[in-house]
Amino acid sequence: MPYIEFDKERALDVIPLGRIAIDFNPIDYFKPWPQCETFKKYVGGSPANIAVGMSRLGKKSGFIGCVSDDQMGDYCIQYFEGEGIDTSHVMRARHGESLGLAFTEILDRDTSSLIMYRDNVADLSLEPEWVDEAYIKSARMLVVSGTALARSPSREAALKAMELARKNGTVVVFDIDYRAYTWRNADEIALYYTAAARQADIIMGSREEYDLTDALTHPGLDDAQTAERWFGENAKIVVIKHGKKGSTAYTVDGRAYGVKPFPVTALKSFGGGDGYGSAFLTGLLDGLEIAECLEIGSASASMLVASHGCSADMPTMEQIREFIVREKECYGEMIARV
Repeated sequence: MPYIEFDKERALDVIPLGRIAIDFNPIDYFKPWPQCETFKKYVGGSPANIAVGMSRLGKKSGFIGCVSDDQMGDYCIQYFEGEGIDTSHVMRARHGESLGLAFTEILDRDTSSLIMYRDNVADLSLEPEWVDEAYIKSARMLVVSGTALARSPSREAALKAMELARKNGTVVVFDIDYRAYTWRNADEIALYYTAAARQADIIMGSREEYDLTDALTHPGLDDAQTAERWFGENAKIVVIKHGKKGSTAYTVDGRAYGVKPFPVTALKSFGGGDGYGSAFLTGLLDGLEIAECLEIGSASASMLVASHGCSADMPTMEQIREFIVREKECYGEMIARV
């Protein structure tokens, strides 16, 4: 059953909005960060990773965001262009804001963390006037990252984009994407996450992220109750992730579809969510059944946590399909499906 209708006549398949950053991952990992000496740089930030991931999966991707007016900004734009992503609406910061940076610490296969620099960052300086209605109307899907809501003027730009998307029949996806940095308090998080989620046709987040979103008005909900709460707004699909325990997609007709992670030897504990999101959303755009969307999303996530980078290691659909075949040969046909 098609829960979402996409306009097939649009020039772009997807426009993510939000954070573009640079990740520095250690080459000499499995040791404390102060002992690491060599790092490899990658374009990062969840919406940027999703743009790359969906482009690798054959989708025509654009982007709405802001980068620093320096060589780091040059690097991000050039990387996007190399991936075939339209950068016509990736703007340059006007007041000296810098690109957000993330340094990774990988202590072992189960323990990794991020050291993030998010003060006066370019992505949160995205101005509402830069959000162009015609550009949003040109896409089948708009994906808004919750980190874009952390500060003004980016939060107004994000909410404006969602309003314009709804006006013009562009499907709205809200990826809650919580990062503790830059938020001032829990009430602020709940207020802006709720405002964004009310506009969304599809919501994706972890159990903890939904708890933050609903803290003011609907605390203590379980997964099924959370889905029903958002079906009472505009949502048609609500995805709730539980990390290593898997995830469930709830649909507006009362169904629930579960998926477990594919077994892999993980290198790091992050990056999987962006691979999951890019493949799941691609599946929806391709008209796949929800269960299959979840399966390719789970496969992409497992591939990403086993890799060194995020954006650079986003798989193609052929690679995802080959990975699923290998995993099922080893672990059985229903290894990931609940």
